[in-house]
Amino acid sequence: MNASRYLRQPLLALFLSLVAAAVLAQPQPAKQDYEPQVGQEGKDVVWVPTSQALVNKMLDMAKVTPQDYVIDLGSGDGRTVITAAKRGAQALGIEYNPDMVELSIRNAAQEGVSEKASFQKADLFESDFSRATVITMFLLPEINIKLRPKILNLKPGTRIVSNSFTMGEWKADRTETVTDQEGCTSYCTAYLWIVPAKTEGTWRLPQGELMLKQSFQMISGTLKSGTGTQQISGRLRGDRISFTAGSARYSGRVSGDTIEGTVKSGNNSAKWSATRLGKLSAAPPAF
Repeated sequence: MNASRYLRQPLLALFLSLVAAAVLAQPQPAKQDYEPQVGQEGKDVVWVPTSQALVNKMLDMAKVTPQDYVIDLGSGDGRTVITAAKRGAQALGIEYNPDMVELSIRNAAQEGVSEKASFQKADLFESDFSRATVITMFLLPEINIKLRPKILNLKPGTRIVSNSFTMGEWKADRTETVTDQEGCTSYCTAYLWIVPAKTEGTWRLPQGELMLKQSFQMISGTLKSGTGTQQISGRLRGDRISFTAGSARYSGRVSGDTIEGTVKSGNNSAKWSATRLGKLSAAPPAF
């Protein structure tokens, strides 16, 4: 019987455990904070940060105030959400990359706006935007168009601002470009849309009938009255409607299936109102 062999085994085990404990006791290198790389792949688009100058311009165009709820689609490092929070708005960033979400949370904490700036890891196409009064985004045109039906179903008056990319046939209500001197060297154009009310259909007026066709914020149609039929053309800005019929200029506010406003012709003005015939769902707009 070789007793030394049996003694060596527990001694070896003890030695290895001491070595392991010594290694674990050594200071471990600090975990490096995640640093995103420009052009890195994302779920739907690569990441390119929006310049701070254009972030400021986009929020200016949307007229963001402390009463707003801002949602940034594809929020990246969180700079748009953080800037909106600094203006007093409640802001949410939706981002698919969990590392970017964690980075944004850290950035918001460093800027002292954690109470107003929040972030969630989520898919844009499965997210609820219904609380938003302002939506910001820097996505590709095909993504914008895919999101467009959902955006058009938001509350009339919701402001949508996009960095560089448009909404196809839905023309922007306003376009602004930031120059090199202002601090932007690439992707420097912002587009603003205001979600229009849905007005397509036939409306009854005390003096006749208004038939409206709608293509996004642009409207056309006819106004029938005792004096004949006139072609009309006009536009919507959120729930505000305006159009001309002959020499008369109509303006008003749309609230579901009713419109109330003022009509002016020459030096004369009067109140006008209209009620839609049938339900809204029976006359969907041509979006």
